[in-house]
Amino acid sequence: MVALSLRFYTDYVINGDPSQIWNFYDHTIYVQSFCAAVIPFGIVAFAAFQGFLKYVNFYLTNWVGNKISNALKVDLFKKLTSMDPQFYDVNSSGMVLSRFLSDPETASRNVINSLETLITAFCGVIGLAFVLLFNSWKLAVIGLVIMGAAITPVTFIRKKIKSASNENIVVGGDMTTNFNETFGGNKIMSAYNLQDARNNMFQSQINQQFGINMSLAKRVGWMSPIMYTVCAVGIALVLKYGTHLVLSGQLSAGGLISFVTSLLLLYKPVKTLGNTLTQIQGVFVSMGRVFELFDLAPVITAQPNAPKMQGLQNNIEFQNVSFEYEKGTPVLKNINLTVQKNEMIALVGNSGGGKSTLVNLLPRFYDVTQGKIEFDGEDIRNLDLVSLRENISFVFQDNFLFTGTIRDNILMGNKNAADDDLASVIKMAHLDEFLEDVGIDAPVGERGASLSGGQRQRVAIARAMLKDAPIIVLDEATSALDNKSEAVVQKALDNLMADKTVFVIAHRLSTIKNADRIAVINEGELVELGTHDELMNIPDGSYKNLYNMQFSKGNF
Repeated sequence: MVALSLRFYTDYVINGDPSQIWNFYDHTIYVQSFCAAVIPFGIVAFAAFQGFLKYVNFYLTNWVGNKISNALKVDLFKKLTSMDPQFYDVNSSGMVLSRFLSDPETASRNVINSLETLITAFCGVIGLAFVLLFNSWKLAVIGLVIMGAAITPVTFIRKKIKSASNENIVVGGDMTTNFNETFGGNKIMSAYNLQDARNNMFQSQINQQFGINMSLAKRVGWMSPIMYTVCAVGIALVLKYGTHLVLSGQLSAGGLISFVTSLLLLYKPVKTLGNTLTQIQGVFVSMGRVFELFDLAPVITAQPNAPKMQGLQNNIEFQNVSFEYEKGTPVLKNINLTVQKNEMIALVGNSGGGKSTLVNLLPRFYDVTQGKIEFDGEDIRNLDLVSLRENISFVFQDNFLFTGTIRDNILMGNKNAADDDLASVIKMAHLDEFLEDVGIDAPVGERGASLSGGQRQRVAIARAMLKDAPIIVLDEATSALDNKSEAVVQKALDNLMADKTVFVIAHRLSTIKNADRIAVINEGELVELGTHDELMNIPDGSYKNLYNMQFSKGNF
């Protein structure tokens, strides 16, 4: 608008004839006076209208960007919660945070901003190109060829930008993991004086990120001076040839001034286009990574219209069960085991022998590599996955409590539980005395940090009681407690296990002497099975040796 108005202002006002008139519906208008009054006002009015449009554009861009970003985050969080434990095994927390939070933010906000900038700059280029053509198509050819040459370097660094963006995301994920580990492992860090090691690791990651960014900056940085030089050459050529056109009467002085002004104004949107095309490469990388996340699918799925599990009626059978986390490295080997309803079976053996892996197959945290597991004669892979897991409760050695109150964490076992049921499980879990002092709505802190180990265990036991699942898995549920806490927790566990089918993993063998049967698993194989007395009568048996070793050392 400004560039175009300069032509009319120069030709009709500065170089105009004061006597030139326009006849408009019987009105005589003096062109020079009219243009002198109207053109400045028109420029101001256009600028005000343009400012209003920029405000509307800014507001709508942010509204759309936030809406898309929030929708992406919600959908990706649903995707995250649907993934199997295998996904969390192979992806660090930092990488998950980076890909599920940072990438959607970049992909949504930046793509909107980049598109908005791209469209604005493109419209500016088109408008100014029209002004160039309106003034002189001969000069326009020179100007547009020069501008095209100025933007060409963008294509040469596209691959480098994509590579650098990928590297930056990986390093950013490592840095986030470092933060998470430093926060979660602060006591270990202090106990082992690991501050310098963590600082050096972070410094190394910062240096790596700096190197990536500077490598990219070297390639992107030279675009501006090249474009500036090329555009300067173009303007020089336009001035030289334009002067010839003015002197030969093919172009007015106002036309040349308008053309040069348009060409100068064209530099900014062309440069913006180049920079935006450069930035949008990084946006495409983030968008691609987001699409990859949406393409992820959990390995463990239920078959369509799978029947729901209706409790446990008879038994659980492990039939030739083998499992491996990594192909070619078996963790379980041909396990054959039948557990009757309401039976308590203890799993013991060497560390890393596969005990926890075996019970993790029950709710299909992982699927067997070979063989099958049947509940009442039905392969668990044929059962509805949600109902399968509703029938199994876990109490771990280090039970995870979510941020919130004690009530919130207990009700996770059954969010629709009545107050009487809640009061009952609190008493059975021996939490009543503790809650008389702090109250059931006391906050547990992050990961239950405000509670002691025994209190966290009892909250977890109350949660499992409220779920009232027919199958209970206790994975080292008391091994981290002192004798006093263990005694209280064991009473709570006894209440939890009543009339249930129970799998108990324990290293302290004194805690499982009363199990109906004991399964000894060493190196992924079931080597012995029987009651405590039966296993103690096996000469040089694995269980007998393990038991005698513990008690000879006083490990009760």
